[in-house]
Amino acid sequence: MQLSVVIPLYNEEESLKELHGLLSKVLQTQGYTYEILLIDDGSTDKSWNQISRLAVTDPHVRGYRFSKNFGKSQALHLGFKEACGEVVMTMDADLQDNPEEIPAFVELITRQNYDLVSGWKRKRYDSFFAKNLPSKLFNWAARKTSGLKLHDFNCGIKAYKNEVVKNVDVFGEMHRYIPVLAKNAGYTKITEKIVQHQSRKYGQTKFGMERFINGFLDLVTIWFLSKFGKRPMHFFGALGVLMFLFGFIAAAYIGGMKIYKLIYLYEPARLVADDPWFYIALTSMILGVQFFLAGFIGEMILRNGKQKERYRVAEKI
Repeated sequence: MQLSVVIPLYNEEESLKELHGLLSKVLQTQGYTYEILLIDDGSTDKSWNQISRLAVTDPHVRGYRFSKNFGKSQALHLGFKEACGEVVMTMDADLQDNPEEIPAFVELITRQNYDLVSGWKRKRYDSFFAKNLPSKLFNWAARKTSGLKLHDFNCGIKAYKNEVVKNVDVFGEMHRYIPVLAKNAGYTKITEKIVQHQSRKYGQTKFGMERFINGFLDLVTIWFLSKFGKRPMHFFGALGVLMFLFGFIAAAYIGGMKIYKLIYLYEPARLVADDPWFYIALTSMILGVQFFLAGFIGEMILRNGKQKERYRVAEKI
């Protein structure tokens, strides 16, 4: 199979039929062998009924329905797991991504051998303060921390080689930074393509203001994972050793000074615990040991653990 189109969705019943028509027209015109994977992320409207009808009338359509709303990352994780095409495309279901962009993306993957091609919505039809400005800030921060020179990390329309999606674990809410995850997995041939952004035709956006806070926290997480994800002892162990040494040296200095004053200066003996620096040194040593153990446990988990799929598929067609 040449192409898999993965479309995660939540409460998009009004746009699904129109999206399917536009998508099928483009894919059939190009003569692709293809499949369309519609992942219903626990919609509360009639999205699943629409998917069921499309699956009955079009053998190219495969539908999956989560038992509840698990999030876009889990929907993409399932889509990547089930995709069979040599090239895997992702799109949003709100008609803001134009299916006519697909052939150019496929050509960049198949002809120019890119691992990943990310869309860039240079001109957006969203509110400047509600979406555009925060998006620009996040993209700037992502470029600085990841080293990838992409303008729009969170653009819904992307193309991947099949092996890329099979080797990238999209978890939590990391769908915003899939290019960074791909780079960390060793796929460095990444580029972007300017795409046409279309205004939302039906319904309202499903993302609130909390996505900006989550996006910042995810960026911090992915920066840390890219630096120390495969070697947690390098961070926690080093920090723990430094803190323990600081506390040990401080405690040794306090004890030494007490002995020196007692023997050579004949000062009356005072309890070491009367010195506030004793508690600072003791706390530093305790924290140092805990950080070191955290690094050691992290190494053990890394060698024995595996990211679990945190979703449950309720129906499949």
